[in-house]
Amino acid sequence: QTKGTSSFGKRRNKTHALCRRCGSKAYHLQKSSCGKCGYPEKRKRKYNWSAKAKRRNTTGSGRIRHLRVVYRRFRYRLQIFYILVAI
Repeated sequence: QTKGTSSFGKRRNKTHALCRRCGSKAYHLQKSSCGKCGYPEKRKRKYNWSAKAKRRNTTGSGRIRHLRVVYRRFRYRLQIFYILVAI
C-alpha cells in the first residue's frame, strides 16, 4: 500500500472553506467550525501555548480605529485632572 504520491492524487474534495469572521481558509465544512478563530463560537479561539499567534491577533495588530480615539480622550482627561490637582 502506497501512502504517498499516488494517494495524494485522489484528493479532490474541499474540507476547508474561507471563514467569514477571520477570513482564513480554516473553516471546516462538515464540522462547521473554524480551526483558527473558533467561529461560530462567541469567544475568539486563543491559547497560551501559542504566544506567537496571540501576538499576531491581539489588539494593536490592526488599525484600532475606535480604541485610538478612546485612548486619546483618556489622556486628555488625565491632563485636565493633573491641572486641577496642581491648583
